[in-house]
Amino acid sequence: MSARNRRSTAAAVTAGAAALLALCGAAANAMAAPSSGGGAKAGAAMVAAAASTHTLTVPRGLTISDGTRHVVVNGRSIDFGTVVRDLAWNPAGSKAAFVDGHGNLVVSDPDGSHRVTVAANAGGQTWSHPTWQVSAADHQNQIPAKNNLIFSAKINGRTVLESVKATSNHGRPARISLNNEPGESGLPQSDNTWPNAGGYGTAVYANTHDGEVYIRDDYLRQQGHALAKGSEPALSADDEEVVFVRSVHGHDHLFVEDFGGAAPVVKDVTPHATTDYTEPAWSPNGRTIAFRAPNGVYTITKTAHGFGAPVKASSHTGLPAYRG
Repeated sequence: MSARNRRSTAAAVTAGAAALLALCGAAANAMAAPSSGGGAKAGAAMVAAAASTHTLTVPRGLTISDGTRHVVVNGRSIDFGTVVRDLAWNPAGSKAAFVDGHGNLVVSDPDGSHRVTVAANAGGQTWSHPTWQVSAADHQNQIPAKNNLIFSAKINGRTVLESVKATSNHGRPARISLNNEPGESGLPQSDNTWPNAGGYGTAVYANTHDGEVYIRDDYLRQQGHALAKGSEPALSADDEEVVFVRSVHGHDHLFVEDFGGAAPVVKDVTPHATTDYTEPAWSPNGRTIAFRAPNGVYTITKTAHGFGAPVKASSHTGLPAYRG
């Protein structure tokens, strides 16, 4: 079954749709000047040439984590009281999930308070990129509500996907099964990383061995298949689009695959990039993609003809995410 058909089935049996997040105005920060060195100056010049200088209305809730205890939220630094790596928000924006300095999977309130160790790292493992898997109960198909965290775990040299209930306290993660669709070859069971869940029990992830982005339907069939060559994928809240990173002429560009038409369409949405654009994240309303560049965080916003030019949202460099 195609990704589009699988997504349509999931949407038909799931009540409701993702709510849109209201936009609030925020002026984009000025381009940051490089600190020193010819290479840094050249890099900044390339970013400036590729990015628009217009101000941008940024969806409320853009956050940036950089591996320290401070998280930038709407341009303001918040001390979470512990190291924060790979911050992700639940759809409601009421809880944050991240990997702390001990490698544990932690959930907290939006300001870092009331931290709970959802799963404790036993040691010798590297956990990364948690994503929330939240869906309502489907009584017709006897599927309970889900509130899980999916993350990547490197264990004994193998990188696999694991899951644990987001409400656990020192819970035990379980390996996620990756089943292929009928008639298709088996899916790789290791080297899987960068999971990202969408709105109807669907998730995407990347495989570092074959360089493919995969999609998985965890709503009914728990099956999946490869989508396209790329890495660092993110699924829109309505499950209709996936953004991912792909190298073009020596630089990382952002590509979007759209499932909304009769056939999926893959498009380079940063065709003029002259530096690396990485770690993309969708805004909850699906209109904007935030991403990392060498000198800060940028966004691109949908227009009548696709996506506009990159606009700088912050001089702070780190992993962007949206608080729902």
